[in-house]
Amino acid sequence: MAESLAGSAADADATGVRALSAVSNTLRIPLAARALGETLFPRLAVHDAHAARVLLKLDDDGSQWLKDRQSVYGVLARTRRFRELAQDFLRRCPGGLVVNLGCGLSDYFQWLDDGAARMVDADLPAVLALRRQLLAPYPERHALRELDLTSADWWEALGLPARPEGAPVFLMAEGVMMYLTKPQVEAVWRTFAECAPAGSVLAFDAMCWLATGRAKQHPSVRHTDAQFHWGLRREAELTAVHPRLRHLASHTVMEAYGWPYSWVGPVFRRLFGVPFYALYVAGVADAGKAPSSA
Repeated sequence: MAESLAGSAADADATGVRALSAVSNTLRIPLAARALGETLFPRLAVHDAHAARVLLKLDDDGSQWLKDRQSVYGVLARTRRFRELAQDFLRRCPGGLVVNLGCGLSDYFQWLDDGAARMVDADLPAVLALRRQLLAPYPERHALRELDLTSADWWEALGLPARPEGAPVFLMAEGVMMYLTKPQVEAVWRTFAECAPAGSVLAFDAMCWLATGRAKQHPSVRHTDAQFHWGLRREAELTAVHPRLRHLASHTVMEAYGWPYSWVGPVFRRLFGVPFYALYVAGVADAGKAPSSA
């Protein structure tokens, strides 16, 4: 009977994975990095309490993804940065709301739950169905919500503050923006600028425009059939779509990986105006008010 139940669970997980789109299937890459990446980069360990167990349930030993050392490093580095930014926000806004746009199988609440923080993990229905199979039930202050960032009403669908004078929120989009088109990315920024209360923060990672259309050259993403549709050309794009938007910070991800990244990264930025890959932080402010820097 135990073997029969285990087989049923494995079949259900496999069915859930098959239901994922090409872009959603990229969730395996950060999952494997958080589960096993510390074997390659112990100093970047994020101590994810769930990733290894979830990866095992997907019948994935992670070996394919660990071959791409650069991506493993990048995931761990950006995870630590996103976590740090969210924790900083919660220190400024105790009991605040953190929203993970395109959460995949990540679990940031394990690091952010201070007894008062609230969190929404949001993604497409097929991803959320897989989360419910693989991750434990969530506490009262942690919600799952369906999300389609290409829909014009995504903000309202998540139940986010409808008035700019409300309490600030922290939104993060990890490994998401590069799979959207430029109009879709700008629409997300515009919605954030129009709806988010002053002091709110949007953090996301992005490649530069030279990566567009070149996912087949990426050592990990090429196994998923996903494609890069957008990349940042100038940092000024971050604020051009709406007067409330502020560019608060840019954080490089790979330059501490070692040579040649430490040398090529700064040169690339001088030549092309943006890093090849970085994490960006935007905020909203009303006239006469400035958001907190990140």
